[in-house]
Amino acid sequence: MHLDDTSTNPEHRRGPIMKIGVIGAGAVGAACAMATIMRGCASELVLVNRGRDRAKGMATDMGYGAPLSAITRVRDGDYPDLAGAALVMITVGVNEKSGGATDRSDPLGRLRLLDKNAEVYRDVIPRIRTAAPDAVLLVVTDPPDPLAFLTRELAGHDRVLSTGTLLDSLRFRVHLARKLNVAPTAIEAQVLGEHGTSQIFHWSAARVGGVPIADALAQGGLQRDDDFHQTIENEVRYANITIIEGIGASQYGIGMVCARIAEIVVRDERAVVPIGVYNTKLGVTLSLPSIVGREGCLGVLDPLLSNDERIGLEKCVETLRKAQERIR
Repeated sequence: MHLDDTSTNPEHRRGPIMKIGVIGAGAVGAACAMATIMRGCASELVLVNRGRDRAKGMATDMGYGAPLSAITRVRDGDYPDLAGAALVMITVGVNEKSGGATDRSDPLGRLRLLDKNAEVYRDVIPRIRTAAPDAVLLVVTDPPDPLAFLTRELAGHDRVLSTGTLLDSLRFRVHLARKLNVAPTAIEAQVLGEHGTSQIFHWSAARVGGVPIADALAQGGLQRDDDFHQTIENEVRYANITIIEGIGASQYGIGMVCARIAEIVVRDERAVVPIGVYNTKLGVTLSLPSIVGREGCLGVLDPLLSNDERIGLEKCVETLRKAQERIR
């Protein structure tokens, strides 16, 4: 048997190459890379960082453990090495702690980081566009929604996603599950709009096993406090600050979310998730239930909202419009 036989060549055994890039080797970039390796959705992972030594060290370290998961070649690189990437995660920029976005009473929240991070994106996105013109771009940096709006303009195409409210929705499900003493996977609940302080909790559609949350509480004999909604909303809305107060950076949850989004894209799953995409009707990038596949967002579903939720979403849209105008 010849050594180049397809039955023994590792490149052939693992199927077609699916390259994913991660821009930024900080706490969030590292979490994204690790989660992507563990999910096994990439055959090649390229880490790009302003200081390449850090990316090289991270790639080397992760590469030694990669054989325990699906086969993933992990390496450091520069922007040209992103050529052929199916998806690129962008995590560079000032984070919440260093950018002073950790005050629960600050109505700007993550939007306080926008101007500085927009400057970073104006430098980075054209480089990615040149190297990987066909890639789906996943904006992870805070605030992701207006930065995804800017990325779409700089990239010149619609294959741009913001991590949006997918992580917020998972947090919503976790807190509801704790209250109901059920598995989070049994909860159907979404946060819509901005990944930020103006986000909307879609209470009117929240269910457990198809049963409205209020009914499930009553049937289970569980106490519903007067501030039940507010307590859970605050836990979710300020979860990032609570995490930062404990470990200095909100990184692991978003890393797992980014890996899942990458998996949806590269496998063309057509999954429906609350994720940030540009909405032509509203003129902003925000999260609504979106069909996601190989080309990014393939369609958006308009959820049925209560009157209060509709008013809240309108205010959220106005907040995002103002943010986008700041960086146009």
